[in-house]
Amino acid sequence: MITVSGSNSAKNIWGKVVLYLKERKFVALHVACGDITDVKIEGETLVVRVKEGMIYDMLCEGKREIESALRWQGLSLSLKIEQIEEKTDPADEDIAKLTSSLGDYLKIYGGE
Repeated sequence: MITVSGSNSAKNIWGKVVLYLKERKFVALHVACGDITDVKIEGETLVVRVKEGMIYDMLCEGKREIESALRWQGLSLSLKIEQIEEKTDPADEDIAKLTSSLGDYLKIYGGE
């Protein structure tokens, strides 16, 4: 059973995964994992959540190496990689479309 405290916290485990990837010269995977902070342990699973599709794809392709990094730590955690969908405000989407069409002619004033 994995406890989420002290040296077995999700962030600590993930930091060691990143270190493992660097030491084993998995450069692209190491760089992709380096900025990920949304990690947690759910039961016996390390859950890694990312927003960018390219990073998600890279983690899926490198899943075997990440699982090896978990075993290197003496952990029997399974790995789950989730892609988070970014929800954008429809108003922000409309403003972006208008800005791209009208450029400097568009002036937006806030309600403040």
